[in-house]
Amino acid sequence: MTSSLYQVHAFEDLSIGQNESLMRTVMERDISLFADLSGDANPIHLCDHYAANTKFGQRIAHGMLTASLVSALLGTRLPGPGAVYLSQTLTFLAPVKIGDVVTARVEVVELVAERRRARLFCECLVDGKAVLEGEAWVALPPARKL
Repeated sequence: MTSSLYQVHAFEDLSIGQNESLMRTVMERDISLFADLSGDANPIHLCDHYAANTKFGQRIAHGMLTASLVSALLGTRLPGPGAVYLSQTLTFLAPVKIGDVVTARVEVVELVAERRRARLFCECLVDGKAVLEGEAWVALPPARKL
């Protein structure tokens, strides 16, 4: 990866309402790779026949695969490299299916200067509809001196 993929923000650069987003199309390969990596081989993610008989009627992506897009934003864009993930709450609102385009978005909603911490609202959307919501707390390192 090149450094142009990353946005580095010092705590002092953050402001309430600041936000970033990314889009990703969830592909069958993503689900297979995530299952291999995580060990989550639930057939609702991997087996067409099994998934066809669920309330979703088809295979769905792992919820944590969708949530990992939030992690990608926090680590590369807002706040970016150097941020330490402290906590995350998640509510899964709807399934993500193969071929869905997911827009992950984070927004700064609270800043705690004395501890160099930020709270961010996090969401993932498919076709403008929320499929995941939550919040994350991150700690930021001291500003770099140039």
